[in-house]
Amino acid sequence: MIYSGEKALSFEECAVFANQHPVCAVATVDGDQPRVRYFLMWYADGTGFYFHTGKMKQIYRQLQQNPKVELCFYDPTPPEQGGGKMLRVTGRVEWKREQALVNRLLAERPWIRSLGTDIDQFLAIFRVKGGEAWFWTMADNLKEDRIPRYEF
Repeated sequence: MIYSGEKALSFEECAVFANQHPVCAVATVDGDQPRVRYFLMWYADGTGFYFHTGKMKQIYRQLQQNPKVELCFYDPTPPEQGGGKMLRVTGRVEWKREQALVNRLLAERPWIRSLGTDIDQFLAIFRVKGGEAWFWTMADNLKEDRIPRYEF
């Protein structure tokens, strides 16, 4: 369980939040330089957070060299919380190569086929797993180190 404010949350609720707010910041490290960019997460479930990228991209090389990653999902509402709500996630990237997963991705995001004819040459699917997830709001601003984490 994870505790946020006054309500205990399960990891499934973390996955629901991520699926409702799939545009997230993804942070990596390139040597000693942090790098961050926004991604459209594919989906989240009880096993982790799923993404895809191109093998020609810098993020692919960065994650090959250092699979540690941090994600931040954000909901700017409700405004009465004074800044919305974040789901922060740390974990490690696991590369996925199962054909069933590739087929599902191509069915759900058919535009990927327009990027090239040899999908295996450019498509990389990864899952973020083996980490922690926690919610944060302005109410947690000065007590971040006391927010319990959910390990997944």
